[in-house]
Amino acid sequence: MIDNNTQYFRKQPERSVSVEQILEQVYQALKEKGYNPVNQIVGYIMSGDPTYITSHNNARSLIMKADRDELVEYLVRYFIENKDL
Repeated sequence: MIDNNTQYFRKQPERSVSVEQILEQVYQALKEKGYNPVNQIVGYIMSGDPTYITSHNNARSLIMKADRDELVEYLVRYFIENKDL
């Protein structure tokens, strides 16, 4: 017998990760691997080359979830807010 009821598949929404969380996790992964995290993150932001970021702890995939513009915007906003400008 054929069941004429439509079955629905509901995809679980992808967990969104904030830019802050991305930067923190990437920083830690780079530090764990012995890299200078600031230099590596700046290299990635300036060039867009993901090889600046280690694949350790999925950091490379994680950082590519945010646009480079978002990363720069977050860092500038953080600087300004913490300088009380």
